[in-house]
This record gives sequence, structure tokens and C-alpha cells, in this order.
Amino acid sequence: MLIKDWMAKDVLTVDENTSLMRATRILKENSIRRLPVVSHGKLIGIVTDRDVKDASPSKTTSLDIHELYYLLSEMKVKDVMTSNPLTLREDETLEKAALVMLEDKISGLPVVDELGHLVGLLSETDVLRGFIHSTGIKDGAIQFVFDLPDAPGSVTKVIESLRKFDVRVISILTSFEDAPEGKKRVAIRVMISDAGQEEAMAKELRETFTVVYHGKDELKNMPRKRAV
Repeated sequence: MLIKDWMAKDVLTVDENTSLMRATRILKENSIRRLPVVSHGKLIGIVTDRDVKDASPSKTTSLDIHELYYLLSEMKVKDVMTSNPLTLREDETLEKAALVMLEDKISGLPVVDELGHLVGLLSETDVLRGFIHSTGIKDGAIQFVFDLPDAPGSVTKVIESLRKFDVRVISILTSFEDAPEGKKRVAIRVMISDAGQEEAMAKELRETFTVVYHGKDELKNMPRKRAV
């Protein structure tokens, strides 16, 4: 999966001399958490809601409301922004972006071209959307999770067994950290044309391979955040 397919392309930006008050208003009115800072189309920094919060006077300050507004109007984005932020290119992978975000504990990345011009913005939500799409969970697919020998051809043998039941493979994900030693954990989601064959298929797979899980995610009554 490529970043360019999941990033936001219509990105709100500010320049370095934008007042902190205006930047705050843009963040709040558009319900966004970060604003790229550009100069002549090139990315020079980024300002986040956290930067704004840290730069704003404390609620316990003795300043009156007029003094607060004056202070915020005088402060500029360049005073609080992160200069030369981490960036990625649009033709790099979503997986790499996820790794960068995880290791550097950030929730978004500006995306630039080879000349440093801003072309998009990738958030952790975009990464999650891409991951969810790639798994096929929203397609109502059946999932099997196997512990297979960490050897060439082990996944192919599973696919050959699945073909007997006229299935369409939606996704195959492989991991090693959560598998027993010498094994790899493989999650395969499939769509089966004849739902009546699911149990027969599951029975054959269990008899031939180590099946860790078999099921379909229930999405109708998912937990939801309560409205405030």
C-alpha cells in the first residue's frame, strides 16, 4: 500500500508569520490536530494542537482576557512550530509510515515531493483506514489463523486446500513475533461462494494444519464512544 493512496491531499496550511491566534482558530474550526507550515510551497515546519496548548498562557495566569488575546495575536507560528519535521514521500509505503509513527511516537506526517513541496498529510487514522481496507474485515470475510512451519511453500499448501471449496482469498497477513518458535502465524481471510461448505472447509483445515482461530467478525454491534 502506498502513502499517496491514503493521504489527505487537500491540506490546510499556514505560513510562519501567521499569528498563533489564527492558527488556533483554524485547528479548532476544522477539527484537525496539525498544520503544515509552508513557504513558497515548500514545507518548513509543522504546528500541532499540542504546540499551541503548550505555548498558551496557563488558566491560572493573572492576565485579563484582553491581555491574553493580545499575547496570542503577537505570537507567531514560527515561535512554536517544529522546524524540519519528519517527512515521507508519496511513493513510499503505508507500512513504513506506520513504523515511523510508532517508533517516533507521532500521529501524523507531512508528505513531500522530491523538491520538498508539500503534497499531502498522512495521519494515524489514514494508516488505520488503509490497514482495515487491506484485511477485508468490512467485506464480511471469514478468517482463519494458522501456525505454519516457517518454511517455503507452507502458505501455498493452505491455499491449495482452500481452492477445493471455491473460495476467494481477500487477504493474507503473516507475523512471527506472536508465533511459536520455528513457526509463522498466518491470517487468511476468504469469501466462500457456498456458505454451507464453511464447516466442511474448517474441518479439513483443522485436520491438516494447526488452526489457531476460525470465525467472522461481528460488526453490527461494535462498541461506540458515548456522546458527551
